[in-house]
Amino acid sequence: MRIDYICVMFVRRKKNRSGTISVVVVDKHGGKFKELHTIGIATDESEVDDLCEKGREWIKEHLGIVELDFEGAGNKAQEEEHAAAVLANIDSILLNGAKLLLDKVYDSIGFNRVDDGILRSLVVARLCQPMSKMATAEYLKSHFDEDVNLSKIYRYLDKLYNTQQEAVQKISVGHTFSILGGRVEMLFYDVTSLYFESFREDNLRSPGFSKDGKTVETQIILGLLVCENGYPLSYSIFNGAQYESNTMIPIIDDFKLRFGLDDFIVVADSGFMIKRNIGMIRSGGYKFIVGSRIKKSDADTERWLLSLPHEDGLYHERILDNGDRLIVSYSSKRAAKDALNRAKGVERLKKAFASGRVTKDKINRRGYGKFLKIDNDVRVSICQDKIDEDEKWDGLKGYVTNTLLPPEEVVTQYHGLWVVERAFRISKGTIETRPIFHFTERRIEAHVCLCFVAYKVYKELERIVTELKLEMSVDSVLKIAKTITTIRLRLPLNDKVMVKTMMLTPDQRALKPLFDHFGV
Repeated sequence: MRIDYICVMFVRRKKNRSGTISVVVVDKHGGKFKELHTIGIATDESEVDDLCEKGREWIKEHLGIVELDFEGAGNKAQEEEHAAAVLANIDSILLNGAKLLLDKVYDSIGFNRVDDGILRSLVVARLCQPMSKMATAEYLKSHFDEDVNLSKIYRYLDKLYNTQQEAVQKISVGHTFSILGGRVEMLFYDVTSLYFESFREDNLRSPGFSKDGKTVETQIILGLLVCENGYPLSYSIFNGAQYESNTMIPIIDDFKLRFGLDDFIVVADSGFMIKRNIGMIRSGGYKFIVGSRIKKSDADTERWLLSLPHEDGLYHERILDNGDRLIVSYSSKRAAKDALNRAKGVERLKKAFASGRVTKDKINRRGYGKFLKIDNDVRVSICQDKIDEDEKWDGLKGYVTNTLLPPEEVVTQYHGLWVVERAFRISKGTIETRPIFHFTERRIEAHVCLCFVAYKVYKELERIVTELKLEMSVDSVLKIAKTITTIRLRLPLNDKVMVKTMMLTPDQRALKPLFDHFGV
């Protein structure tokens, strides 16, 4: 939507050095005054009044606009009358600053090629005020004057699932390739869990290991593939009980098949380094960098690992039996963190098993079993030998790759996995992908697709904010933009509506370069 600005026009009296009074029609725009037309020059008050009336008639005749004579009003009553006329003709006041920006970002990516305006409305609402679909319908009406009823939203989710999921992913990938110069070098993969406020199970929803600490609610597993800088490429959802290591190969194979790409390096953490995955990655001809489970190395490799000097900045390399390269580095900061985490874990163990007895629910908790010694299946004690053994590995980190990249770059690229973790934080935080309130598979998948599009818009806005050097986060931009209002003023004589977006506070004016960038 193009934003016009209200031009406030009025008749003004201007004293001349000769003592006469000029009566002119003035336009006030952007805080500046411009004389549009001189009505005449008077020498006494009665002549001035006559010229002012002619000036008002000139405005009506030539511009079709009611005169708004605030500064040039003859008296206070006239000033109040004009102000009341303006207020009476205000058509609406919309808190739509964020929508103006997000609409432009949405279009710049190419999502406007999806032939349905409801997707746009749902994406904008998800980024401005994530909530249930019922509350979203109310939000769209109250803030943006958009009538999108709940039944229409649900029908659209079915349409998104049936016909548009593939289209939005292709648009996203195409845009990502365009801003990255036509190719993607690194694919970062990770998974997270999305829970439901429900205990009902079906083919998709099941209890499983929850990354949100939800131990009894049903969930699904979301696998996300992103590239450099965290731009989303593809996603898949799996049954909530799915073993996460088994999700990686299907989504990578699917991405390669759909988009015809193969010149990339897959980066994943050590949780995906199982023989099945490595074998399939190798047989598929993929290049990879994955975290190594160095504590599970064979005896020879373990002796080599524990003999390495504990010195920052050094990289050590060993060729494995299958031809892959094992890169190992040491970090004193990581060593301090490992020691601290172990100390906290041991302290929790001491408190949890102070009685010397163990219960099934505690022994199954992640991380508890490593330092425990269990006798007669019921009595437990902390094993100091296991703690001492674990301490030998403090600060060491391993990476396995079949690439020819220098060790330093292998480690650097692996650390790029933080972009996936951040994607999940944004998706679960700003976009509030979970909890999920839908129950049918097609609407669950449509909801995830909607959140995927919202995250893509978020990332593109972030890129533009960085490009403009605004030095603020996207969350801050949206928070400020949501306070920016647009006033729509009806012009009865001209039979049209004029629109002005108001940026009054210093924070709002700080976003002006962003609005100017998009021409709003």
